[in-house]
Amino acid sequence: MSEIETSEQPGKPLIRTGAEQSWDPEDLAVAQGKYPTPENIARAKAELERDGAAAIERTVP
Repeated sequence: MSEIETSEQPGKPLIRTGAEQSWDPEDLAVAQGKYPTPENIARAKAELERDGAAAIERTVP
């Protein structure tokens, strides 16, 4: 695995998690291995609204 360095702190790797970017319900459904059907999108939307970043971290750490 390669390390990405920040310009502010040379030599220190930039560690990112999946939750640091914006996620749409469709993205979460697909990341969970589900087809983006209206039902799966609604479930993912409710999960994002209820759990926020934790919903993403469970799927894409």
